[in-house]
Amino acid sequence: MSPPYPFTALVGQDGLRLALLLNALSPDVGGVLVRGEKGTAKSTAVRALAAVLPQVRVVTGCRFSCDPDAPDPRCPDGPHASAPGAARPTRMVELPVGASEDRVVGSLDIERALAEGVKAFEPGLLADAHRGILYVDEVNLLHDHVIDLLLDAAAMGSSYVEREGVSVRHAARFLLVGTMNPEEGELRPQLLDRFGLTVEVSASREPDERAEVVRRRLAYDAQPAAFAARWADEEKQLRERIAVARALLPQVVLGDAVLRQITATCAAFEVDGMRADIVMARTATALAAWAGRTEVLQEDVRTAALLALPHRRRRNPFDAPGLDEDKLDETLERYGQQDEPRAEQEQEPQGPADDAGQPGDGGTDDDPDPGGPGGGGAPPADGGPADGGPPPAPAGQAPSEPAAQPPDSDAPGVPAQSPPPASGGVEQPPVQAAKPFRTRLLTVPGLGEGAAGRRSRAITEQGRTTGARQPRGALTKLHLAATVRAAAPHQRARGRSGAGLVVRRADLRQAVREGREGNLVLFVVDASGSMAARRRMGAVKGAVLSLLLDAYQRRDKVGLVTFRGAAADVALPPTSSVDAAAARLDALPTGGRTPLAAGLLRAHEVLRVERLRDPARRPLLVVVTDGRATGGTDPVGRAGRAAGLFASDGTASVVVDCETGPVRLGLAGRLAGRLGATTVTLEELRADVLAGLVRDVRGAARTTGGTAPQPPHTAGGSGPQPPLTPGAVGAAGRLRTDRRAA
Repeated sequence: MSPPYPFTALVGQDGLRLALLLNALSPDVGGVLVRGEKGTAKSTAVRALAAVLPQVRVVTGCRFSCDPDAPDPRCPDGPHASAPGAARPTRMVELPVGASEDRVVGSLDIERALAEGVKAFEPGLLADAHRGILYVDEVNLLHDHVIDLLLDAAAMGSSYVEREGVSVRHAARFLLVGTMNPEEGELRPQLLDRFGLTVEVSASREPDERAEVVRRRLAYDAQPAAFAARWADEEKQLRERIAVARALLPQVVLGDAVLRQITATCAAFEVDGMRADIVMARTATALAAWAGRTEVLQEDVRTAALLALPHRRRRNPFDAPGLDEDKLDETLERYGQQDEPRAEQEQEPQGPADDAGQPGDGGTDDDPDPGGPGGGGAPPADGGPADGGPPPAPAGQAPSEPAAQPPDSDAPGVPAQSPPPASGGVEQPPVQAAKPFRTRLLTVPGLGEGAAGRRSRAITEQGRTTGARQPRGALTKLHLAATVRAAAPHQRARGRSGAGLVVRRADLRQAVREGREGNLVLFVVDASGSMAARRRMGAVKGAVLSLLLDAYQRRDKVGLVTFRGAAADVALPPTSSVDAAAARLDALPTGGRTPLAAGLLRAHEVLRVERLRDPARRPLLVVVTDGRATGGTDPVGRAGRAAGLFASDGTASVVVDCETGPVRLGLAGRLAGRLGATTVTLEELRADVLAGLVRDVRGAARTTGGTAPQPPHTAGGSGPQPPLTPGAVGAAGRLRTDRRAA
């Protein structure tokens, strides 16, 4: 077996190496989340770290790696009084993306527990990783409940397994390292906060440094043993330094002044909760020990903040993690003066104009954050021209902008500096999206078996029990009542011997649980000239952004197809990164004709390919358009035939009708009829609008005449609703148009 790539042979990536080493000497820091593009040595660095960690002493034969000098009194393999010990290398346990809950926390032998009354526990990956490293590659692709298990165990230092009346607890203290590529989807902010430190990594742009990376990698691949031998001395020195820092760590003193800097920094950056303060204190202490000091300095606090705070500043799912270093330095300097009373500093009068820029005046021209804490100025309340932009429009008047382009034409009104379109027609610059809002729940009908999520009904590992079946593989969730019923016919064989319940393998029943799944939400957005009125396109982008936020919270995959001019483009292939979809939406230009058929055909091809890649994930098609179709021969007929493909496939669809004005043609409703979809207006997307809209995209049709609309239908409601037929959808669209026109 080839030796791992040496840790000291890594080129660059100073932040990554420092974060890993700090957790190696103080696991209480809370682990590391490594974010970065592919091919940046994330996995290589983690595997290399295990080789430089000191060996650990374990109780011989203990499956839970107990320390012979301080054994766990509640170890399932214990007690370990005066048990012999042996030294072994520190383990690095890798958790695969598809790992089940049983593989992570361990599993019980249900058959032996029922038939013999024996607590037969098979340890999981958490037990294997105790006193070592638990490495999770692509942590953002794990199911949420598995991530919760990992982070809970890392925070508490123990793992609990409780099932069917059998309870097992064992120690689980490990260095948790997760790596992820943000392009494949983000972690929820609640989960980001559970990682102690985070590091952003990227490939160097320096040719000489890149050349050295390639040179070392080629040398390692050619002769791994010889390459590792060349770095043996550096590896030994690093191993010794880690051991020295671990021994020095209990002697490091965290002074009150430094602690005040830490808490002031977390307060200045408005970090939620107190976890950031604790992590910063532990990180700063570890930095001092790593530097060979017994006192924490301001430089340690600054480095700790850069490692512990950026991912905790992420409030919105589309916010990029980051930290304003100028504001950080200002905060540290302000609260670093231990002997100067702050009251005197705050009461110090502002100097004359020629003294601007001196420390303490709170209103300098080069203040990095004049509108923030301590800044001398604030941006205008009405969003005025603080940056030299055009003045705001008077109250009640819309801001000046180029005249809206007439639908499907090349009429003037677009600024002369607009770039020429790539696919015909006149292109307008991107429009800023309106403020997002909470949307109604749109679901796929029926019962799926896709990845766990929060949108549509599905058979999942988590949820309410709805039935029982024979296990197809390993038994994970026992249905006790069904198992007893299956075993009842052959209990007479016990006779009068008084034997316990006889349970055979064939009697075991797996509990069937119903929960929620994540879907593939494919957005097909009309970006043509008929949608190019800036106010309307801003509202459309705001609606799509709101649906993207909803998809993020429900753990969906998303994709984005746009059509304008003469063709349709896949702006974003299906991905778990809704951040990328939001960025593509923000930069979406508009203008040109309306190739509706091309957009639908491109979307149909995207879904066909995705069914081959992930057949269990059910799609939800969301078409955002006003229903117009122009360009080419028979554009309306071709669009109708393209829509019929989705109806024949049974694809769940919804049409977001973007038509505005007092008179509406109802074209989007007719398109929905061909798709077999529900029509939803921009207003009806809002969760706070009480309309007679069916939440299921194949829910009940609207009632006609003077009767009241039916209540919204949700999964698990009081009763089934009749499905919407294409004809009923078209009639509903015409009915809505006629009522509003009247």
